[in-house]
Amino acid sequence: MSTVRGGLIQMGLKASTDQHPDVICQAMINAHLPLIDEAGKQGVQVLSFQEVFTQPYFCPSQDNKWYASAESIPDGPTVTLMQQYAAKYKMVIVVPIYEKDDVTGVYYNTAAVIDADGSYLGKYRKTHIPQVAGFWEKFFFKPGSSDWPVFNTQYCKLGVYICYDRHFPEGWRALALNGAEYIVNPSATVAGLSEYLWKLEQPAAAAANGCWIGAINRVGTEAPWNIGEFYGQSYFVNPRGQIQKCASRDRDELLVYDMDMAMVGDVRNQWQFFRDRRPSTYGPLTRGE
Repeated sequence: MSTVRGGLIQMGLKASTDQHPDVICQAMINAHLPLIDEAGKQGVQVLSFQEVFTQPYFCPSQDNKWYASAESIPDGPTVTLMQQYAAKYKMVIVVPIYEKDDVTGVYYNTAAVIDADGSYLGKYRKTHIPQVAGFWEKFFFKPGSSDWPVFNTQYCKLGVYICYDRHFPEGWRALALNGAEYIVNPSATVAGLSEYLWKLEQPAAAAANGCWIGAINRVGTEAPWNIGEFYGQSYFVNPRGQIQKCASRDRDELLVYDMDMAMVGDVRNQWQFFRDRRPSTYGPLTRGE
């Protein structure tokens, strides 16, 4: 397929953080459904939500209550519901949620990938987990080890990288080498330290790997933590590193863009970064793990 219509949904929190996670989840699902319906009406073929889209970004807290928000994948209620919407609209959906592994009892920051017929294709677990003041993610998430899966969806070869992962160029390259043509990065990132990187790193990764990237962020502020403003500005960037369409800073929004997938092959053939790699010289990158 030469053109893939992508959709990104950015959204602010729709319930108070002092409510039970189940109540917050239902409020977020209810707020997303009209935008999912609108994506279906607009013919979106690959849709993605923001990081842990059914909950606040609860990692500034160390409150155990957030463990109750985790769901199993693929049999949990959110993924099951999104399978129905994927089949209804013939739309690939990337579903970033808080996962509890039913076998091990371990918690992950995960994105499930559902194909356009509603079938579950697999999941990616966030690889890089920060542990700094205000971002106590290691209290809630174990680092994933997903071996850089690329999902052969009905419309494109799709990869997923989650939030803090985007600061590490190795994962973008691994996904591209595994065949990804389009990579989504669901995020929850606030103004301040890293905002200047928001429109720098992902365009650079797109250009370095000759792929489309969909960058998703949430909007608004979330009390009581108030770690900063989630500044939205979700966007699509093409394989040349050019931002093609960008959402607002402060509004719930469905962003839709038609991606020319022929650009992937054109750019990779022109630059030949994969051919000219020297992996035999890269030992220092992994030595002493």
